[in-house]
Amino acid sequence: MNKEYIRRSANLLKELVSLKSFSGEEKVRSDFLCSYLSERGVETERSGNNIIARQPHHNMAKQTLMLNSHIDTVRPAATYTFDPFNPPLSDTHIFGLGSNDAGASVVCLLQTFLHFYESELPFNLVLVLSCEEENSGPNGMTRLSKELPDIDFALIGEPTGMQAAIAERGLLVIDGMASGVSGHAARDEGVNALYIALEDIQTMRSIKFDKISPTMGEVKLTVTQISAGTQHNVVPDKCTFVVDIRPTDQYTNPEILQLLRVNVKSKLSARNLTNKSSATPSDHLLIKAIGQLGVKTYVSPTTSDWMRISCPAIKMGPGESARSHQADEFVLVSELESGIAGYIRFIEEMTKIIK
Repeated sequence: MNKEYIRRSANLLKELVSLKSFSGEEKVRSDFLCSYLSERGVETERSGNNIIARQPHHNMAKQTLMLNSHIDTVRPAATYTFDPFNPPLSDTHIFGLGSNDAGASVVCLLQTFLHFYESELPFNLVLVLSCEEENSGPNGMTRLSKELPDIDFALIGEPTGMQAAIAERGLLVIDGMASGVSGHAARDEGVNALYIALEDIQTMRSIKFDKISPTMGEVKLTVTQISAGTQHNVVPDKCTFVVDIRPTDQYTNPEILQLLRVNVKSKLSARNLTNKSSATPSDHLLIKAIGQLGVKTYVSPTTSDWMRISCPAIKMGPGESARSHQADEFVLVSELESGIAGYIRFIEEMTKIIK
């Protein structure tokens, strides 16, 4: 891979960083990417702000591999030391909002798609650049999953250091509310909602989820927020708390919610029941391909658009997850180079397996 090719890829990412693309506000970036692909002879389809591109010889008789990453970003942290849309220039780093999550994956998957665009592989390639990933919006992959029924397996681009996540935990956020009766703290009056909440929290911490995932281990439950009371001498009649749960493939989110509800006094409400866990079978050809390449595998603790599709997938991309959503976000130019090379090797390995 020559230096000019990497320079062009880096410049593309710098251009993307300069275009604001908050979740639900991706039109400018989507327009730019459609024009970029069109200038290179690639026809695109639009579904809202989502972009779909297929090879010219797409064959419905073949299986289809989706190359996917998201074009939206979170809003910048207040502690940025530079303009996140006009960051300082560097020969070794690309700074700016979304450079790591997931602009680097977008650029590397796009360049990989262009590399194979005219190649007749034993499977189809379809490039899908989705929106509203960061806010789990209805118009991103949730919408696309209904419009793209012909996807057989997927490569999800997220910053993983080019390691391959073969599974990822789901996410279930529960709002709890304990109800009591207010009274004066100096007298034996009222029913303290805070104490009810504390009892319920201890109960939830002690609940054992008997089904252990061979890939992900146990369900993880953590209480992360609690709030009660209006002043020091009033027994609180309401206490709210938040529970962060990372499910495995052994339980659905509704199953976990119901298991907790029957064991506590507080009212429990799920913010979203669709953020499911995902895991690809150990004997799947995706796993075989990364095994042949010697790529390190792991179980991801974070979610992605993988949870919104039903086909087997792996999650792999340039950059590091720890940089995501941080101030002064960056990705290394060398990571772009290794990302493109790694994606190309992966697809070449897939062609050896699917003949």
